[in-house]
Formats: sequence, structure tokens, C-alpha cells
Amino acid sequence: MNRSHRVRIPSRTSDRSNPGRFAALAAAGLLALGACAPGRVAVVGPLPEPAEAATGLEQATRLREPTRIDFRWQLNEAGSRVGGVGVARIEPPYRARLDLFLDNGETVVAAAVVGEELRLPPGAPDDVLPPVELMWATVGVFRPLPGALMTGGDRLEDGAERLRYHTEDGRELHYEVSEGHLRAVDLLEGTSVVEWVRLEGGGEGGFPESVTYRNLAEFRELQIVRNAVRPSAPFEPTIWDPRS
Repeated sequence: MNRSHRVRIPSRTSDRSNPGRFAALAAAGLLALGACAPGRVAVVGPLPEPAEAATGLEQATRLREPTRIDFRWQLNEAGSRVGGVGVARIEPPYRARLDLFLDNGETVVAAAVVGEELRLPPGAPDDVLPPVELMWATVGVFRPLPGALMTGGDRLEDGAERLRYHTEDGRELHYEVSEGHLRAVDLLEGTSVVEWVRLEGGGEGGFPESVTYRNLAEFRELQIVRNAVRPSAPFEPTIWDPRS
């Protein structure tokens, strides 16, 4: 996927015309994200029957009914911030529509995920949201992409578990699970974590209360805080394709 676009952050656009100023902001953003990146939990032993654990987690976290989630969001990129409100509409088996707006109602991005396909309108920024490998995790759903090969599992020192997968493009996906809920997903290149998702809380419908996505290579962070969860009637099929 081409993830080359950038979101225009109105309050700091002038910084990009000043190379020295922008470099300083970029360095500050990278340091800030690195300083608060969570540490990896120590492994205490192998996880017996990881495939069985994965099957149970997939069943426990699957979507059960059409649901609307209202939230607030904030994007932090190289020290510049912008935020607003958002709406997620999700429907079994694996359909999700995500819309981010500024507080003045202006659309920042509209996207849909259907199965393993991320759909964006032509010209839409493709660097705001997590890649499709991590998108389902943002609503607490465990769904490794087809073609991902399970390589094992670990028991962690705090009683949680980790499921490890090798992706078709040679990267690794590590899912951390606690008490039947996703709490973290790491995307690795080699031994380095390059992107991750962290989930906090639960409650209504099993959806997380807050989600943080970080791209460590591009010092970008997206934070989502849930406001409300509401069951819905089935959504119109047209919403699953924002390209039209």
C-alpha cells in the first residue's frame, strides 16, 4: 500500500517551510514517542497449544451485531497535533467504516475495512490510520490476515499470553492477550517493533475504552477515546465502499 500522503495540520503548516524548524520538531516528536513507548513484557515460557488459544480468542472477540461507536481522536505528528470527533460503524462478519472529522465538521479521512481490504477514497490520506494488519485490533478484534503463519506462543510474566505470526511480506505480528481480550499488537521488522497498537479498558460490547496507535519510524501517534457504544440496525451496504 502506498502510505505516502500526509495529513495537513492547520496550526503548524508553516513549520514545513522552515527545514531547521521542522527537523527540530521531528526530532522532538521521535524522542517523545520513544520515551513513552511501553516495554516488552518478559517471557516466562512457551504457551501450550497456541493454535487452540488463537481459535478461542477469535471466537471471543468476533463481531456479534451492528454497532456504532462515537469517539474523540487526536493525531500527533512530529510535535504537531490535530483532533476532533469520529464515528466507527461495524457489522459482522468483518466490516468496519471509520470517519474522522475536525471539530468544525470537516472530514479528515473516511475509510472502510472489509475483511482484509482497506478502502479509501481517491486522494485520501493513507497515513493517518493503522495499516490493515492492525486495523481490526483497534476495535478489539483478533484477526490475523490470511497467509499469516503462526510461529508459536509465549506465556508472559504478568499472566498474559503472546501469539506470534509471520506475515507473507516477511514481518512479524505479535498479539498480547489478557483475560480473553486483546491488549496489544506489535508489528516487527526483524527484531524491531516499527508500529504498534495498545488497548485500554473494556466494558460495553467488549470494545476498548481507548486505543493508541504509533508508527515509530515516522513518529506518528493516533489516540482514540471512546465516548459511546450503541447497537444499530444493519447499515446501508453503500457505506462499506467510501471510494464511490
